[in-house]
Amino acid sequence: MRVLLIGSGGREHALAWKIAASPVLTKLYAAPGNPGIGRDAELVKLDIADHAAVAAFCAEKKIDLVVVGPEGPLVAGIADDLRAAGIRVFGPSRAAARLEGSKGFTKDLCAKYDIPTAAYGRFGDLASARVHVQNMGAPIVIKADGLAAGKGVTVAMTLPEALAALDACFDGSFGQAGAEVVVEEFLVGEEASFFCLCDGVTALPFGTAQDHKRVGDGDTGPNTGGMGAYSPAPVMTQVMIDRTMREIVEPTMRGMAETGAPFSGVLFAGLIITDKGPQLIEYNTRFGDPECQVLMMRLKDDLLVLLNASVDGQLAHTSVRWRDEAALTVVMAARGYPGTPEKGSVIRGLEEAAGDGVEIFHAGTAINSGALVANGGRVLNVTALGRTVGEAQKKAYAALDRIDWPQGFCRRDIGWQAVAREQAGA
Repeated sequence: MRVLLIGSGGREHALAWKIAASPVLTKLYAAPGNPGIGRDAELVKLDIADHAAVAAFCAEKKIDLVVVGPEGPLVAGIADDLRAAGIRVFGPSRAAARLEGSKGFTKDLCAKYDIPTAAYGRFGDLASARVHVQNMGAPIVIKADGLAAGKGVTVAMTLPEALAALDACFDGSFGQAGAEVVVEEFLVGEEASFFCLCDGVTALPFGTAQDHKRVGDGDTGPNTGGMGAYSPAPVMTQVMIDRTMREIVEPTMRGMAETGAPFSGVLFAGLIITDKGPQLIEYNTRFGDPECQVLMMRLKDDLLVLLNASVDGQLAHTSVRWRDEAALTVVMAARGYPGTPEKGSVIRGLEEAAGDGVEIFHAGTAINSGALVANGGRVLNVTALGRTVGEAQKKAYAALDRIDWPQGFCRRDIGWQAVAREQAGA
C-alpha cells in the first residue's frame, strides 16, 4: 500500500513509526512531517490546507490511503474533499469532527442522548457568561468552544481566575475558538483517556492512557497540550471500559448516525472517573498527543491493517492485541512553553539516548545548518516500555537525562498516580 500521512508532530511520528513497520506498506509519504518522521517516510512539501493540492498529489502518487493526524485539517473538511476525489481517508468528515471542533455541539449531543457529562451552559457574549459564573461560583471550568491547541480550557479554582478566563476567550486570545464559551461544573475524580477505532457503525475499543496536562510537577501551572502520558490507565478497569462503551461511546455513535454524520476514524473520549462512574469531559476526533505515542509502543497488531478495517467498515470482524508491558512518554518542551517557546536551540545526544525499549519521537524539531534544533513548544517525546509503569518511567527518564539540550525542560513526575498504585500494591 502507498500511504500519505498528514501532520508534523509527535503523534504523527509515532504513527509513521508504526505504519512503517507494516509488511503491507510499499511507500509512506508524510506532509509536511519533521526530521524524525523523515527517518520512516519521504517528506513532501504540501500545503495541507490546500485540499485540491493534496488530492492532486494523491492522484499523481497513486495513494491508497490518507491518514490524517491533527484535528485542524479534519475540522476543515479535508476528509470530505479527498473522499469526493475518490481517495480513501482514515478520519472523520467535517460534520463528524464537530465533536472536537465545537465543545458546545458535543455538550448538546450529550444532553440529547443522556450521555453522562458535567452540567453546562453555552454563552456567546461576555456579560451573560460573567453573570452565570458569578452565580455558580468556583471551582468551575471555562472552555473556548473551538479548537485552541489544547490551551483553551481553564480549570478555575477561584472566581477571579474564572472571570479572567472568560475575558481571555472574549478578548480574542484564542481567536475564533473563543467567540463562544462553554461553562461547566467542576467534577471530582481521576481523568483517563479512552480510544476507539470507528467505522460509522462499530466502535472498537483501542486502548487507555492517562495524560498530564499541567505544565508543572504535581499537576501545577497552566494547561498544555500534554506533558506526558502512560498506558494502560489502571483506573480504566474492564468494568469501567464496559460502562464507558455502554453509557458514552455507543450512544454517541447512534447520535452521530441519527444526525447524518456517522463517525469514522478515532474517537478519543477524555473521561473523568467519578464516584458515579465515567463522565465525558470532551471528545477529540484523532489520536491523542502524547497518548498516541504510548499506544503505538504497546500495539502488537499491524496498525495499517486496523486503519484499513476502519475505512472499509470491517471493525465488527476485527480485534486488537496489546503488549503486556506498560509504556510511558515524557515530553521535553522548549523553555517558555506553554507561552512563547524559545526556538532554534541545538539538540544533541538522541542516538545515545534511544534503544533498549526506548523510542524518541520528534514533535517540534527542524534541521538548521545540519543541526537538529527546537522548532516548537513540545519538542521531543521520550517513550519507553517496561514491565510496570514504574519501570517504564525509570527507563524514560534515564534516556531523557542522556539528551544534551540545556534549553529544554520536562516534568519529572509523569506516571505518578500509577507508580503510587504499584508501590501500594507491592
